[in-house]
Amino acid sequence: MDPMNEMEKLVAELNNYSYHYYTLDEPLVDDKEYDALYDRLLQLEQESGVVLPDSPTQRVGGELLKGFLPHRHLAPLWSLDKAQNLEKLSSWHTRARKLINDYNTKNPDTPLPEPTYAVELKFDGLTLNLTYENGRLVQAATRGNGVVGEGILEQIKTIRSIPLSIPFKDGKIEVQGEGIMNLSVLAAYNETASDKDKLKNARNAAAGALRNLDPKVTAKRRLSAYFYNIGYMDGIRFDTQQDMMQFLRDNHFRVNPYVSYFENFDDVIAQLEDIQTRRSGLDYLIDGAVVKITDMRTREVLGYTDKFPRWAIAYKFEAEETSTILESVSWNVGRTGKITPLARVEAVELAGVTVQNCTLNNIGDIERKNLKHALGTRVYIRRSNDVIPEILGKVSEENDGEEIVYPENCPACGFPLEQRGAHLFCNNKLGCEPQIVARITHFASRDAMDIETFSVKTATQLQSELQVREPADLYTLQFDDLVGLERFGERKASNLLQAIEDSKTRDLASFLYALGIPNTGKTTTRMLAEHYRDLDKIMNATAEELVELPDVGMIVAESIVEFFADPFMRASIEKMLELGVQPQVPEAPVVVVSDSYFTNKTVVLTGTLHTMTRDDAAARLEELGAKVTGSVSKKTDIVIAGEKAGSKLTKARDLGIEVIEDEEQLRQLLELE
Repeated sequence: MDPMNEMEKLVAELNNYSYHYYTLDEPLVDDKEYDALYDRLLQLEQESGVVLPDSPTQRVGGELLKGFLPHRHLAPLWSLDKAQNLEKLSSWHTRARKLINDYNTKNPDTPLPEPTYAVELKFDGLTLNLTYENGRLVQAATRGNGVVGEGILEQIKTIRSIPLSIPFKDGKIEVQGEGIMNLSVLAAYNETASDKDKLKNARNAAAGALRNLDPKVTAKRRLSAYFYNIGYMDGIRFDTQQDMMQFLRDNHFRVNPYVSYFENFDDVIAQLEDIQTRRSGLDYLIDGAVVKITDMRTREVLGYTDKFPRWAIAYKFEAEETSTILESVSWNVGRTGKITPLARVEAVELAGVTVQNCTLNNIGDIERKNLKHALGTRVYIRRSNDVIPEILGKVSEENDGEEIVYPENCPACGFPLEQRGAHLFCNNKLGCEPQIVARITHFASRDAMDIETFSVKTATQLQSELQVREPADLYTLQFDDLVGLERFGERKASNLLQAIEDSKTRDLASFLYALGIPNTGKTTTRMLAEHYRDLDKIMNATAEELVELPDVGMIVAESIVEFFADPFMRASIEKMLELGVQPQVPEAPVVVVSDSYFTNKTVVLTGTLHTMTRDDAAARLEELGAKVTGSVSKKTDIVIAGEKAGSKLTKARDLGIEVIEDEEQLRQLLELE
């Protein structure tokens, strides 16, 4: 047989076997037979130098990529409105029925049918958008902002349940689904992984793998994917959701079996309750279910709001809760000297992961939740949004457990603790190792003084072996000090000293952020730098002056004043200045020659932007005459909301403030396009 013909035959045969194995769970051959055919194909490819586009040999992961390229979707990927309870779900249904009835009243000759419903699982993974052209997979992307995502084609090729070619050859389509890591696969992965490489949860494992620049890493995660929508169709239309799902099946896409169809909305509610009871038995994470009207013409009539389709809604399950035994409480020391309690609980499965540590926030939290006498007792815990679980309170109201003893002395250095409000603090700034290490690490971090090659390990070593006790001590280090340390050769010592030298001329905003002023972040320190343009003026500002500035309330103002009134901080800053640190004053504001859309507007940035950084966007806004602030208030004119915008976006909508969510529109208004 001609080698090319043999390769084409092998590719078709192997892809058919993969489809039956990974998508249908119906293997046709054993592993030995598959491997023999695969090895023969690999041999032919090596001998001929030709690799067919849909060859299964492309699934092992290619070379390391330099970066992700933006991909503009052929059709928008819409978000879904959310219902947190049955009342909100019923309100959505009532609105949809009213729109359908209104349309039918106005169009009696072409009425819409009675609505029927599809209920699908809402996967907790990473949204995928695959582009097929004439049957070939030509691109794959993340959701991004719904208009532009990141191209991840090489990563997607490693998922064996995703077809590299499909039977539909008559145009271009975009297929949407969710990339996931099965819980059983996560467990197997962690059994052989080192402690350092163990994966904490399935959702982050899937998202991290698909956004890893090394496709070989993606391949090792053994991801899967389910598909549920066609966002763009060239040359094909569907009458119902059922027709579209059948098209996906016919074209070898993996469709989740838990898709149900109902004519009665009461049955939809019953199905949602059933899914919640079966949730813990699934081999993947879900955080709810999606309800859709099935008729495609009805969808066209109902249309979309600015952000959501009116014909679908996500029913979000409540954060999963369970109970377990509170075994112990340890006390950790932070950068500012704050002592934070961390609870150790009896290991329990919650939302797809094994939980052993829970947050307790502070001693005020312990008192408020009646946990003072809770050691050894059963407590309720809740895990939401993949953050460390929270202890909600005791199962029993009785004081039937051992007492959580609050420390009187610092657990790290033994220094007497001071209580301020609900928190305990260690004031031993120069003698408490965790404080010193955290403070120096923060000072050297990228958003602060950006000292390259610096790490927590470096800070720990400098503290323990060279008695570096504060950031100012970094500028006293000598070559001979460093080169004698373990793991410090001449090159590493020279590189670190050069990085420290380079940091002396960082801008004033970065220097202020590096100092770690309580209750201030990058936005506030940048505003202080641009307003005062002088370190001495900032250090001597009064609370009355500061509170007049944007986003500075009395708590923040007093924090700034108290920080610079601290003799320790003053001495440290003076020492840095004497050693050559020269924070650079920002350039004078650019004079706006002509009005722009943002001239004299107060603007807040929130969420993640994908075509520029938030700092770049803020700088451009100020060039166009805007005032960029960090919090939303009645004085705010515009909120620019990127992906995963949270409470600021919600507050903006509540206050009726203009919101810009389309990144392409933003770039046009910023006069970048």
